[in-house]
Amino acid sequence: MNNSERILDFAKNNGGIITTKQVDELNIKRGILYNLVKRGELERSSRGVYILPGNFDDELFNLQVKFGKGIFSNLTSLYLLEYTDRTPIKYDMTFPASYNTSAYKNLITAHRVKQEIYCRGIVKAKTPFGNIVKTYCIERTLCDILRTRNEIDVQIITDAFKKYSKSKSRNIPLLSEYAKLIRVDNKVRSYLEVLL
Repeated sequence: MNNSERILDFAKNNGGIITTKQVDELNIKRGILYNLVKRGELERSSRGVYILPGNFDDELFNLQVKFGKGIFSNLTSLYLLEYTDRTPIKYDMTFPASYNTSAYKNLITAHRVKQEIYCRGIVKAKTPFGNIVKTYCIERTLCDILRTRNEIDVQIITDAFKKYSKSKSRNIPLLSEYAKLIRVDNKVRSYLEVLL
């Protein structure tokens, strides 16, 4: 099997997607990617992301590849975790406080937090196209949306808390831990008192 066939085979077994990072990990020169695009055997989806012709473009996955330090958060996280059915107009991503996000303003809503908060509660979720991306767990997300509640419709917040309160996998101690860390424990408590 030559390198072009290896790339196409990898993409077929990877949901129709291959990234330049994955090509590097296969020890194949990137120039072969560009040749495959010229021949029409691959399409460039975004910087560093290539898809097989006929595959749908997965914007969430593309953003994750483009902004490797970004973790999907807030309304986008609710959407990925299936706590809302509203597709976000602009995707939310959280970065470390020291990370420069000024170049991303037109593409995403960038949030920045302290390093000790940034790395807490990261989980993996599937996009609607079946690709894996990083997001925050539901407990962390509920606290984040309360911290930025002026930016999110109150009905979305209420519905998310209602669904969480009925969930068999809810983890109230973990929710309380994140609420203290993010300093929204009074707001979380008021929602839980009504729902539980």
